[in-house]
Amino acid sequence: MEIEFENQLLHVHVHYGHGRKITLHIDAIGLVTVKAPIGTSEEVIQSAVRQHGRWIMESKQAVAEAHQAPQAKEYQEEGKFLHLGREYLLQELISTADLNEEQLKQELKKFYFASCRKVVGQRIIPYQQQLRVKPRSIEIVESRTKWGSCSSDKKLTFNYRLAMAPLEVIDYVIVHELCHLLHMNHDRSFWRRLGSVMPDYKAKEAFLARNGQAMTL
Repeated sequence: MEIEFENQLLHVHVHYGHGRKITLHIDAIGLVTVKAPIGTSEEVIQSAVRQHGRWIMESKQAVAEAHQAPQAKEYQEEGKFLHLGREYLLQELISTADLNEEQLKQELKKFYFASCRKVVGQRIIPYQQQLRVKPRSIEIVESRTKWGSCSSDKKLTFNYRLAMAPLEVIDYVIVHELCHLLHMNHDRSFWRRLGSVMPDYKAKEAFLARNGQAMTL
């Protein structure tokens, strides 16, 4: 199905099923899928898509940008690196004296690990209180595919690269994983709980999709 939105055509795939409401999903390559109850008219589907048109366009753009190759990092004093959403010179983050490129990279990674551990440890507390949950443990890890995770035994992990993100995006990942302590799967109850704490969570998801490739060493 093709739907016009702001002078552009949105291509969507429609699947009819026994669900009770219309849901939209964008996959890792930008394909938009609409799931609708059997018997839903095209007009109703088009209206639902247009209501989320801006989010769809931003998410598709984020997917496209995420597949672009990141620029190579410059491990020298004038090299620029992200910290909590802002760009800094390397020498503003760590001591660069008498270190070669590999040593600089390792020192910077240590800096991000320590920063992420501190920020997550501080910012998770009010959300734990709000959701009335407490993880068994919190660990900062290195991961190429996940920003955070929650195990079945209530252990949370967070990617050290989150220290490069703005605080509000870090908060989103924290809340996302805390909600998994209540709802392990990404079902309706999970998304309702997440939305009740952070109504604009989709914007945070879009940020990570759009900027994740740049948040690396």
